[in-house]
Amino acid sequence: VMTCCGLLTIEKKPVPLKGVEVDVEVRDHVASVVSTLNYENSEDNPLEVVFVFPLPGDAAVCHFSAAIGQKQIVAEVKEKQQAHEEYDDALSSGQQAFLLEESDESPDIFSLRVGSLPPGQTASIRLEYVIELALQADHGLRFCLPTVLNPPLPTCSVQGSSLPAAQVPYTLALRLRVSSTRPVSKVESNCSLEPLEHLNAEKTQTTVKLAAGHKCDRDVELLIYYLDAHQPAALVEAGQTSADPLSLMGDPVVMLSLYPDFPQAVLSSPASCGEFVFLLDCSGSMGSPLSRSKTNETRIASARDTLLLLLKSLPMGCYFNIYTFGSSFEHIFPKSVEYTQKTMDEALQKVKRIEANLGGTEILKPLEHIFSQTCVPGQPRQLFVFTDGEVFNTKEVIGLVKKNSGSHRCFSFGIGEGASSALINGLAREGGGHVQFITGTDRMQPKVMQSLTFALQPAVTNVSLVWDLPKEASVTVLSPPIISIFQGQRSLVYAQLSGLSSAAAEGHVTLNYSLAGQPYQNKLHFSLNATQDSRLTVHRLAARTLIRSLEMEGETGGEKVKEEVVKVSVQSGVSSTFTAFIGVNDAGEVIQGPLLSRHIPAPEILGCFFFTKSADLEQQAHPTQTCVPGQPRQIVYVQGRRRTRPVHHGHGQDAAQTSTQPKTAGLMRCCAPVMALARESSSEPPSQDPLLQLVSLQTASGCWSLDSHLAAVLGKTIDELQKAKPQAKG
Repeated sequence: VMTCCGLLTIEKKPVPLKGVEVDVEVRDHVASVVSTLNYENSEDNPLEVVFVFPLPGDAAVCHFSAAIGQKQIVAEVKEKQQAHEEYDDALSSGQQAFLLEESDESPDIFSLRVGSLPPGQTASIRLEYVIELALQADHGLRFCLPTVLNPPLPTCSVQGSSLPAAQVPYTLALRLRVSSTRPVSKVESNCSLEPLEHLNAEKTQTTVKLAAGHKCDRDVELLIYYLDAHQPAALVEAGQTSADPLSLMGDPVVMLSLYPDFPQAVLSSPASCGEFVFLLDCSGSMGSPLSRSKTNETRIASARDTLLLLLKSLPMGCYFNIYTFGSSFEHIFPKSVEYTQKTMDEALQKVKRIEANLGGTEILKPLEHIFSQTCVPGQPRQLFVFTDGEVFNTKEVIGLVKKNSGSHRCFSFGIGEGASSALINGLAREGGGHVQFITGTDRMQPKVMQSLTFALQPAVTNVSLVWDLPKEASVTVLSPPIISIFQGQRSLVYAQLSGLSSAAAEGHVTLNYSLAGQPYQNKLHFSLNATQDSRLTVHRLAARTLIRSLEMEGETGGEKVKEEVVKVSVQSGVSSTFTAFIGVNDAGEVIQGPLLSRHIPAPEILGCFFFTKSADLEQQAHPTQTCVPGQPRQIVYVQGRRRTRPVHHGHGQDAAQTSTQPKTAGLMRCCAPVMALARESSSEPPSQDPLLQLVSLQTASGCWSLDSHLAAVLGKTIDELQKAKPQAKG
């Protein structure tokens, strides 16, 4: 049975959340974010306010407090069940209480509860987190503030409300400050910004603000560009003086930023074999417009165009297959086939007919099917995944990818606003691949082709770190083992340093690895003089890394893992699945009267959301798929609109693409706003980009037939092309 999920708040009631203010401070490639949520109860009864909202999946939430009048209440991290009991006890006794927790299913969805807000009273909630900034294909550092929320799934432990983004009644103000050892060349955004302001002549201190009047109709994406910023580095941060000197928070912690430099001989001879598996989301939401500002472009059309560019870029002699999934899953070929002109043409004809008509977003079953197939020795698989949605079992999906990372590399693409950063980042991180987020037409081309280039690089093996520190010092690595390294990409490693003396001056670490059967190493020297940071940014990022690593152990560790997670979370003040922030105003007056509940609507971009019962997948049993000998299989997961640069086996050619007319016939039921958008878009179908037309005419070998179709795309006649053709020699 399919249901449509929409606004859950009581109609015509005032929304208690009046505005959100966000201050972002970026130091090199780490961001500290302070969000302030301002509430006011304009009703006649006390309220319990519930707000479900997204945060980046890799963020370390490290502070939660509330200001009620002149009273400041700082929340503590406690075991989740204990926090819930304290919150309920406070409300039942007429006290004010505040509870912040992350969803059990996905670490990028949080629930905030403000309990017993009296009539006429205001409250200011302060939430802080720190996060690493991802490096993009064009060397920009990406910060994303998720403001768009895909409506929560019915199985989520935290429920929320959603509204079309343009109708969200509260405002958003954002300020960014950048501090770096290198000059800031520019800051770009998908939203309107006020002019960039440099605070010093060296341009190492910069501020910028989101333009006034911003509507919550998209995630806020900021791209920060430094001059020559991406070099290996290490930062040692001093521990907290009040903490146990032998604990994570008491000892110094080092953050290594490694940028391996591969030999040119390896880079100049990419692999010409492999098995590439493309897994494409065809759930109902993929038929929605890419964004509210681009209503004539659908996500599924963009996915088809992106797949076209990738297929045209595969090397001759490789093997490939294409899967589509929703509530069920299908494949184009019974098993992977050799990449030839015939098989490419057959695949493209089927890709053109792909629609967003497979119901819900259930990715676990197709992944289980792909992973269950026997791999041929020496032929790693490469998986490319494309999706636009949130799934209800994020941790189970990521755990499955991690379990199979020894035989498959997974490259993931998050398409459009509202994509789950926890899912997309987790697939690539645990699958030894690379992640890309596609939020518009710009930058799509280099991102997609960067991932394909990485997939064609030989897998790095035998990775290890060798530390050289003063004899009195010891090191405890907090990050999981490095399982993937790509040319020019950053690898972050956190480690706890114990026993350092004040006289210790320098240490170094050596990254050893094997590439194409040859051993290599990169050595980094760094100062052991610890810097002071009152926010303990590096410590908290290290704690977040350790917590996520422990959580990924899942059921295998049982209660011992949970106890260790709770211990690290409480000591560091960083949130986890098993803990929550709880604050109680036990000095306030007892609040009288019935307590009403109000769910704050979060912005969403679909207008509706689809839930379907799973099909009986056993009725769609697929023959056993075996990896082709010598052909590593690649799987890629993508969400969004893209622009790509196809690989032409020796010659480069830019190719942009636009989406085709949106298809809605496959949707069983759709909300009126989405249907209206589809009708608007169908009245003016966009013309196909000439470069995409050019790519569509390219043969599997990377050439073009000299015919009328090619002439038409180039705006020439056959005779003109014939005259321009070089004469054959001798």
